[in-house]
Amino acid sequence: MRIVIRYFFRGLRLVLAPVMLIAEKLSTPQAVERSEEEQAKVDAECKNLALYQFRTCPFCIKVRKEIARLGLDIELRDAQLDPEHKKALQEGGGRVKVPCLKISHTDGQDQWLYESDDINAWLHKRFGKPA
Repeated sequence: MRIVIRYFFRGLRLVLAPVMLIAEKLSTPQAVERSEEEQAKVDAECKNLALYQFRTCPFCIKVRKEIARLGLDIELRDAQLDPEHKKALQEGGGRVKVPCLKISHTDGQDQWLYESDDINAWLHKRFGKPA
C-alpha cells in the first residue's frame, strides 16, 4: 500500500509540475524600476545571497516571484537535483528544507533563513522601495 501511495504522489507531481512552472512564468510580476546606479548597488549586495530551492516547490515559487518583483539577481541553487547544494544546505543550515536563503555577511558569518514568508519579509525590508 505504501508503494501505491508513493507512486500516486510521484505521478501527481509529474502532472502538476509543468502546470506550476507555466503558472509561475505567466504570473511573475514586473520588477521595480531603479536607476542604473541603484540597481548596480542592489546587484552587488545580492552577490552575498543564495536561494536554496526546489524548482516546483510552491513556497520556492513564492520566493522567486518576490525576487523577480524586487528585481534582484540572487543565485538560485537547486538542492533537489544538485548533491553539492543539498550537502551545503544540510551542513550549513542544519536541515534540507526549502526555501532557504543563505546570507553571507561581511564578517564571514553565514545566516540561513528558512520559511518563505520570513524570506520575503527580509527581502522586502532590505530591498523594497520605501512607500
